[in-house]
Amino acid sequence: MVSETVVLSLTVVTLAAFTVSGLWYSSSRIGSVEDFISARNSAGRGMTTATLISSVMGVWILLTPAEAGAAFGGIAAVAGYAVGESLPMLVYMKLGPRIRALIPEGHSLTEYVLARYGPAMYVFVLVVSLFYMFIFLSAELTGITSALQLIAGVPRWQTATLIGGFVLVYTGYGGLRASIFTDTLQTLLILPLLVVSAVGAIFALGGTATIHRQVVTADPTLLDPTFFTGLRFGFWVAIAILGAELINQSWWQRIYAARDQETLRHGFRTAALANFLLVFLAGLFGVIARGYVDIVTDPASEAYNASIAFFVLLNEAFPEWLVLVVVLLALLLVMSTADTLFNAMASIVTTDLPRLLNDPSDRTLTLSARALTVVGALAAIYVSVRARSVLRLFLLADLLGAAVMVPVLSGLYSEQVSGAGVLSSSIVGLAVGLVYLPNQTVRSALTALPGVGSALPTPDFLYAFVGAAVVSTALTLITARLSDAAFDLDRLSREIHRLDEPAADDGEEGWE
Repeated sequence: MVSETVVLSLTVVTLAAFTVSGLWYSSSRIGSVEDFISARNSAGRGMTTATLISSVMGVWILLTPAEAGAAFGGIAAVAGYAVGESLPMLVYMKLGPRIRALIPEGHSLTEYVLARYGPAMYVFVLVVSLFYMFIFLSAELTGITSALQLIAGVPRWQTATLIGGFVLVYTGYGGLRASIFTDTLQTLLILPLLVVSAVGAIFALGGTATIHRQVVTADPTLLDPTFFTGLRFGFWVAIAILGAELINQSWWQRIYAARDQETLRHGFRTAALANFLLVFLAGLFGVIARGYVDIVTDPASEAYNASIAFFVLLNEAFPEWLVLVVVLLALLLVMSTADTLFNAMASIVTTDLPRLLNDPSDRTLTLSARALTVVGALAAIYVSVRARSVLRLFLLADLLGAAVMVPVLSGLYSEQVSGAGVLSSSIVGLAVGLVYLPNQTVRSALTALPGVGSALPTPDFLYAFVGAAVVSTALTLITARLSDAAFDLDRLSREIHRLDEPAADDGEEGWE
């Protein structure tokens, strides 16, 4: 086991270096709340591409793809996971320019939902989006705290507090601009470190031939790209990831931060390819771990946790220098996502404060954004100390996204969809997904309802996610066809404006 002192020292030095960098870069660039939460038109091709890659590449790439490879179907499951992570970027490559064209001075998903669908759907999407991002943040901290506890015995609360505290300092001060700058630096380090980790792992384990023989001996299906269980997992997880990312405020922020439309398209296109390759490479660590570490395949063990499959292998078979390289990589990964999510959660609420505070000053909005960042960070630290499986932590939040993605985004293209129609479609789709979701807490709650318990079907992730997406999509199409609504899409640009400009008052016409 690597020394706890060495790992903690590396953690503090890394966190301090990026905190200083973020504070330095943003010190003269935050003049208003607009700068803090949108950094509008400020990022060129390089920074846009880097922040998109880095914001996606959280520590989960060493955890959940590895868990998928170790416990959900080997290389076939990993490939599906990689496809799922690239799909949202391809969708945003088309969706981003549409959003900028219709809402040139926008900031958030929720302000679009309010203007397009009205208060009921707004509240629903606000809860869903914040819940997803909070779970994402908690899962990131859960993963890194579990990993450092395993390989160096670092108490989970110490890791969570250090990372949350340092990242909070530079994001609370510099907002999105600090996040994009540090993302760029982190990307420049993450990519080579991931390659070094992969190459180092191959040599530490005796070469590719030895690894192949070991994995095949453990379970030949792990390397079968046609393994049905893995393909099945890959299919539903791709839907789950797509739905979740389409309600992730982080991407709406970066749509506006990009310098122009072509920069935006280039960034998302490059990120799609990079995401696929990086997730696939990271997922192979889990497949390899199954060939070497018995504990990963023993669910009866108290220490069983497939989400840290790679770190179990790391702890048992790798030299200390490689362990420290991976620790540094993991720290950079978790920072790159944590700062993104801190900003996103704060911005999605801050953009709506003017409706509640009666024309607040720019200073009030900026202080509110920073206060909300602190609250989100503290809550995520608390949850991460108690959570266990990173992949399972995502699934409930992913289901919410799968149920609302098509209803919410259809309003960017169709004038016929209405607030009542998309809300009912989302709720019914979510209900279908919950009925099938293999989640003990959810099923216990449903079983307690009179007349529901005996009617519950066999839980199945495939039916849960596909059901939620298909049902909500079908109902959106049906309600739009039956609706006599005719929303003027040009209203979005008139109602949604910069936070340093007075609000337009067009009433509530067109919500329904």
